Amino acid sequence: RFFSCIGYLNSQHAHVWDFADAPLAYQALLGTQFNDDGVQLKWLAPTDQFLELGAEMGRGRAFPGSSVSRNGAGAWTLFAHTGGDIGESQSWRAGISLLDAKAQDQALRLPQADGSLVDAAFSGRSRVWVADAVWKWAPNGNATRTYFKLQGEWLRGSRSGDLDGVADSARTSGGYVQAVYQFMPAWRVGLRTERLSSSGTPEDFTPRKTSLMLDWSPSEFSRI
Repeated sequence: RFFSCIGYLNSQHAHVWDFADAPLAYQALLGTQFNDDGVQLKWLAPTDQFLELGAEMGRGRAFPGSSVSRNGAGAWTLFAHTGGDIGESQSWRAGISLLDAKAQDQALRLPQADGSLVDAAFSGRSRVWVADAVWKWAPNGNATRTYFKLQGEWLRGSRSGDLDGVADSARTSGGYVQAVYQFMPAWRVGLRTERLSSSGTPEDFTPRKTSLMLDWSPSEFSRI
């Protein structure tokens, strides 16, 4: 059982996230964080530049998949990450990932034009593409006193199948950009902006959100 390595944030445990919650796109397309039971294979290229390729196959029990009444894999992923150093004080990483999952009688709550929610059951296939990038700066590579991190991800999902006995297809996309600055040991400040849009929903259903973060970590085991 593992958190999938798709994207950048998904493989991190919630207690090390820079913000208290997952971005809107993660909540809508990955059910906050995609985890699965299965196998994972990674290959690290023997090159000066960091290059990692990987694949996963599992039950697909978690959203956007669901438990199905048959044996076999319910989800698979592919991902590629590359990156490296820029001098002594900077580093970067970028990647692209794909998640494919099957669902059977998956319970959904769909927004209507009047703002209400309607329960529905979906059976079919969902795909999620993730593009991610991160850039980090720390004086001479030492992040114990001060550092700056800029990261962003863009997710695009689609589903096709059967929704309450009717052929259904929908697309959702969204992303976020966030910056975190540690201005002195144990103290950090951050800003995140994000948006989400979806087809097949009311025209004005395009949530946007901006978050400001300030935290203090008196030890490696605590954060306020």
